[in-house]
Amino acid sequence: MMRPKCLVLLAAFNGTQWIEEQLSSILAQEGVDVTVLISVDKSVDGTELLVDQYCVQDDRVHCLPHDLRFGGAAKNFFRLIKDAPIEDFDYFALSDQDDIWLPRKLTDAVAKLTSFEAQAYSSDVIAFWPDGRKKLVKKSQKQVEYDYLFEAAGPGCTYVFTPYLFSLLKKHITDVYTQLDCISLHDWYIYAYTRSNGYKWIIDSRANMYYRQHSNNQVGVNTGLRAFRKRLSSVFDGWYLRQAACIANLIGIQNNSFVNSWIDLDRRGVLNLAFNGNDCRRRRRDKFVFAIICLVLTVKGNK
Repeated sequence: MMRPKCLVLLAAFNGTQWIEEQLSSILAQEGVDVTVLISVDKSVDGTELLVDQYCVQDDRVHCLPHDLRFGGAAKNFFRLIKDAPIEDFDYFALSDQDDIWLPRKLTDAVAKLTSFEAQAYSSDVIAFWPDGRKKLVKKSQKQVEYDYLFEAAGPGCTYVFTPYLFSLLKKHITDVYTQLDCISLHDWYIYAYTRSNGYKWIIDSRANMYYRQHSNNQVGVNTGLRAFRKRLSSVFDGWYLRQAACIANLIGIQNNSFVNSWIDLDRRGVLNLAFNGNDCRRRRRDKFVFAIICLVLTVKGNK
């Protein structure tokens, strides 16, 4: 049996501290043939030089041209998707620069995609900290009708796609590339595009990677009072719902009857979201919090 050929798209920025360990875990994947394509957001710690050395040492590692500044992981991943080759690969995966993949991460993802006849895959992860702490981060709650409009399917570094879906995603990203500056989270956007177009997405309860937590994480795991307050402030200043509206517009579902009922983010629309919280988030606690937040925003009247 032919081993599946997987293209891993790795977004890097000031990553010299961790990227070698990450690349080693990717290149050691079992049961698949791996190629890595790296895009580096202009760095100051020698990341470009380090990945260039990898490209010389290992013909499975390739880099896109350097010296571009993206200002965040989302635009860097969108660039990778736009510029990635699609010929000769059976599956496509996303990778951060600082995690550790367990040996069967890609093999198990391919098996799930095949057995469930799905187009996209993500999974739970094991978060770990410099002090040795570890925690299972569960994202595999049952999907609901509109969760994709208000959350991602989990960390983007767990995402794996079939070539059919990736080719559609690549065309879409290319078509709207100049409009994507309003998107802060690529994993949320990709999940929304996929689900809104009716493609099947599997969220696996098996965690096949260690998700590194450190002070430079752009998002990371929402643990601790400080992290909770930071995320809550982004909700109450309107960023969260504005992001949902921007995503809905760019993926072309602004005229969907449910979306149309709230996309203007006026009081009536946000109140409607409060009463539909059960269909907007996967985790039971998040459903309740979502509804309460929408009620508070309705009272505040902030658009």
